[in-house]
Amino acid sequence: MAKLLGLPYPGGIEIDRLASAGDPDAIAFPRPLLHDGSFNFSFSGLKTAVLSAVKKQGIPEGEKLADFCASFQKAVCHVLVEKTFRAADATGIDRVVVAGGVACNSALRREMAHAAAARGVELMIPSPSLCGDNAAMIAVPGDYYLRCGEQGGLALDARVNWPLDLLGSGREG
Repeated sequence: MAKLLGLPYPGGIEIDRLASAGDPDAIAFPRPLLHDGSFNFSFSGLKTAVLSAVKKQGIPEGEKLADFCASFQKAVCHVLVEKTFRAADATGIDRVVVAGGVACNSALRREMAHAAAARGVELMIPSPSLCGDNAAMIAVPGDYYLRCGEQGGLALDARVNWPLDLLGSGREG
């Protein structure tokens, strides 16, 4: 969305900054929750709504841009929080980790904290300086491998698709 709006890279930071001054209820963007009993979701409907709004009305400016960002952010946060805690409730887990670039978003951090506290779920969110895209997503399986006794030395080669199970690592689990 940031690129579509002509915002600087990385766009998430700018969306969050603009959203803080906007009205999150200004635009009723769709919430793609997929009520199919799964925990899957897709933002394609939301992305289409954003694109349609920009095509119809042009790129918003000033206060309208802040409202646009706040409304978009609210829709995204609602879906992420709702699906995350539906999954936590259904599986009985008592700890949720929010990681990656999106974990820098102040509204998501706030809404996740509120939902976790309401359910008595431990919430773990690294400080924003540690929320670079993919960093935590790589650290989690790395921690798993280490706990399973898997280690790689300096000769470890990079792979585009690294398996996340021990069977795929060449070791029978």
